[in-house]
Formats: sequence, C-alpha cells, structure tokens
Amino acid sequence: MHPLLSKTAAALVVSALAQSVAQAALFAVDPGPYVPANGSFAAWYQDTHGRTLDLCLSKAVSSRVPGAPGAQSYMCNLLPTPGVFDDAQPVVFPTNFPDEAFWFTGDGAIVDAARGIDLTYVSAIEAAFSGGDPVEGDQISFARIRIRVDVPTAGTYVITHPYGVDVFNVDTPGRRAINMTRDIGIGSPKTYDGALKGDIGPFLRSVNGPYTETNPVTGAAEQFVGDPNLSEAFTGSPFNTNYIRIEGPNGLDLRTTVMAISGKLSTVVRPTPMITQRSTYSRKAGESAPVAQQDVFVMAPPPPATVTLDSNNPALHLTEADTTGNWYAQSSNNPTLPSTLQVTADNHLAIPSSTPTTLSMPLTDLVVIQRAEYSLSSGQLTLVASTSDETSPPVLTATSASGAAIGALSGDGAVKSLATGISPIPPAKVRVTSSNGGSDIEEVVIVQ
Repeated sequence: MHPLLSKTAAALVVSALAQSVAQAALFAVDPGPYVPANGSFAAWYQDTHGRTLDLCLSKAVSSRVPGAPGAQSYMCNLLPTPGVFDDAQPVVFPTNFPDEAFWFTGDGAIVDAARGIDLTYVSAIEAAFSGGDPVEGDQISFARIRIRVDVPTAGTYVITHPYGVDVFNVDTPGRRAINMTRDIGIGSPKTYDGALKGDIGPFLRSVNGPYTETNPVTGAAEQFVGDPNLSEAFTGSPFNTNYIRIEGPNGLDLRTTVMAISGKLSTVVRPTPMITQRSTYSRKAGESAPVAQQDVFVMAPPPPATVTLDSNNPALHLTEADTTGNWYAQSSNNPTLPSTLQVTADNHLAIPSSTPTTLSMPLTDLVVIQRAEYSLSSGQLTLVASTSDETSPPVLTATSASGAAIGALSGDGAVKSLATGISPIPPAKVRVTSSNGGSDIEEVVIVQ
C-alpha cells in the first residue's frame, strides 16, 4: 500500500495504546550527499547495536528459496509496479525505480482458523515518495509498525512484538478489526533523520544469518541479515521479545517465533555507536575515609562488544544486561572534582569494520527533588532536595523549567530546602541544580 494512502485509508476501528518503552532505536543516518544510484535517498541507516544497512536495491537472489519467472526470490524486497518499476530491467532513477524500497523489513504472521485469528505484522524502515511515483524532490523515509488482525470477539487484545506492546480495545469484531499503521519520520522531502525517532531499532536479524549472496549485476558478494523469502527464528529485539504474541478474550494466547527479515549489510566503515546516559557519584562519611561510589550507564552494542571505563585506575569493564545494549559499571574510587570520565566502546569482533568510540562523561552528584509544592492561599513555593554528596554538600539552586531564577536552597547537610513567595502564578515545573553538576526536574504540586 502506498505509504500516504495507508494513513487515511487504514482508518483505525479500534483505540490503540502504544505501550512501548522509550528507546534509542536507530543511531545514525547517511548525511549525504545523496546520489541518483540510490534514488537520492540516504545510502544507509545504522542502529545502536552497530549494524549498518544499505538501501536494499540489490538483485541478489536467495540460494535457499528457488524463484520463478516473474517472481524472483530477491534478497531485497523489490516490489514490481506496472508502469513504474520493472524488476527485470536495470534499476535507474527515476525512469525505472521502485516506488517503495527498504533499508530493513521484518514481517510476521499468526493464523489460527479455529480461533478466527488472522494477524499480519510489519516492521520496516521504508523509502517512498510523497506523491506516490518516483519523482526527484519527493523522497521521504519513515519507520513503520503495522498491525492488522481479524478477530472474532469484541474485547481487549494485547499484542507483544519485537519493538514493544500495543493494546487494542475492539468494539466491532471481524475482518481487520485491528488495523493500525504507525509511520514515524515523514517530514520534508530528502530529510531522512525523522526515522531515527521511530519504533524500529536495533535491526532484527535471522539467527541463521548473515547470508552471503552474489549480486548478478556487479558480481560482488553481498551480505544480508535475513532472507525475506523465509520465515525464521530471529534475534535483536531491544526488549528480548523475539516473537509476536496476541492475547485476548476467552483465554486467547497465540505466538510465533519466526519472521521474514530483510536488510543488506553495508560496507561503509562506521564507528561503534555509544550513547552516554549517566555518570554520577555518591559519598558519605566512613570510619577513616569517605565511602564513595560511582555509577556509569551507557548504551552500546551488546557482547561481543566491550565497553571500558578508561579513566578508572585500573580500567574497569562495564557489564551488559541481556543483550539489550544497556551497560553498567560501579567504581569505589573517591573522585576529585571536577572530574570527567572516559568511556570506550569497541565492536570490532562482531563487525570487523567497526572502529572504537571514546566519549567523555562529566561526573556529577545525583540530585533528587523530594518536595515541590506551591500553596495558592499563601503564594509560597516550598522545595526540599538532596544531593548524593554527603561529605562535601554542594550548593543547590532552584530555577523554573524555563530557566527563571527562584533561589538557593539552604541547609547544613545533604538535604536542603527553600521556602519563597512566588506570585501571581506558580511554575509548572522546577529544576534544582547542584554546583557539582547534578540536577533534577519535578512537576510542582499545587495545594490550597
């Protein structure tokens, strides 16, 4: 279905509530320049696990699934469109170019005729054109999640998939009673970073891949994260939900652990992706010296990648949680402030072309706002906040969320407070910032 048509024709007949946990899905996109060989689309997207996928226009075919005349078993989802794209002819922009192409697809299905369930699931990073047909200047990309289900009974259905959980309240059962398409990233033509904010990522991949096939046009060997002609077990879900599951009325509980995956691994050399999340310290009085603790959190590819806290003496290796790409380390070093940590992520064992990445992280205290309350009758704002530095408590200063000064909190220890008049209206939120770098923001509770 044409991507823009899907937004109107696929009107929801249910109410859908996305339950996905916020995640860093994709890491980077080709910044250009964009060339006609790729239809002037971005050449690649990179995910937070370090895999980089090209726009899949290769005519390499599967060595596992035989094709047929007019129905080639391409390793890329090349979709012939009469009058627009003839897959038997060379790919040439714009005269013979797909009106839909993909950097990644992951498609699955659950069919249970006895229960009246027919579910199709689509996940993709898609290239398309705002006007439908290939036209220079109309190029768009987006991250898509599509869920369509025939259901026999009204009620609440919960669908768990590799990229989250969606809940649907069905009032009118029947064909496509659940019909949801969520496209994120469609913006100005030839602006491709919108898809980075979508639900897709990291890229799923077949547990049997990568597959190597020969491009008949160039003669080059190419690698693919899956074979879209096969439904196979897969991995890569950021939530470890490497399946599709539907739960519903009358004890309905069905799942599949196989999907058809496509994506062409790029040969572009990219640094190991890493996203710094938090580096904080705490310390309190001990018998002979302060007892200190440093906590470091980053996102980077899962093992066999390594993440190292280089600034620690000795260097400290972070530990990863459940192949999700979340890394953590704790050090008992008592920091000398100000202090900056150096963290290095290296993913060359999984992706030989990947180069290490080193980032700096300022080490700060951890600030927690325990009370933020405004009295309408007195016009007084009351704040209570604490710092994790109990041995050398820093100065805590309050501002509104917009940055307007409110005042300094007072107190001899790690817990400090402020009571001040603010008129005529209270701030919606307040931020408390430490002179040692930590901060917290909290919504203000309004009382009479």
